[in-house]
Amino acid sequence: MQSYYYLLLDVFSFLIPFIYSFEKKRMHFIQHWKAYFTSIMVVGIFFILWDSYFAYQGVWSFNDQYLIGFRILKLPIEEWLFFLLIPYASIFIHYSLQYFFPKIALSSAVTKWISYVLFIIGLLLTIFNYDKLYTFVCLGLFTLLMLSQIIFEWKYAQRFYLSFIIIFIPFFFVNSALTGSYSDLPVVSYDNTQNLGIRMGTIPIEDSFYCFALLYSITLLFEYLKTKKYFRSTYEN
Repeated sequence: MQSYYYLLLDVFSFLIPFIYSFEKKRMHFIQHWKAYFTSIMVVGIFFILWDSYFAYQGVWSFNDQYLIGFRILKLPIEEWLFFLLIPYASIFIHYSLQYFFPKIALSSAVTKWISYVLFIIGLLLTIFNYDKLYTFVCLGLFTLLMLSQIIFEWKYAQRFYLSFIIIFIPFFFVNSALTGSYSDLPVVSYDNTQNLGIRMGTIPIEDSFYCFALLYSITLLFEYLKTKKYFRSTYEN
């Protein structure tokens, strides 16, 4: 049963949001399945290749004790599922909050201020940690995303910045389960010479920036695709 640890973590994180996606009286989130799964897969391809490269470089490794044993590009199948199932569950939280609390959003001025602060933090951490591969790539991508937010002023950040605080709560527990908080050994081990060595519990602090970049990128692409005719649901046509 121990070998199903990571797989079950993926499935149970995804299961309840997925079931509620079919609820027709309110959100009926599944009506946007074409745009949503396309967004996850397009963004996920970039992140999974990054993940695979880091596995080959030894930035992180996976404990076979908690895996079913099937790997592609040095990544366990559970890690591939992670990039499909966890983003679905996470972004479902964002749109649930948007649906049930439509008036809660940051002003454009506050959003811009937060974006500038995050950009500066990301830029400084990237510049001063160019020799740490995970920190440099992760914070570098985050910094570019914040720069793009400042330039294009996407309105979605007004809600997403708030949603991410809520999303990060379950993400923290899931990631903690992968990094050894609830098991004898971690499922995912990190080479601490390639990161800042700062942990939130057992989670490297870089993971929070990684999570934000992944989820906000998916959100941006999803919102773009929803406006395209091919990706509109039958309920909107």
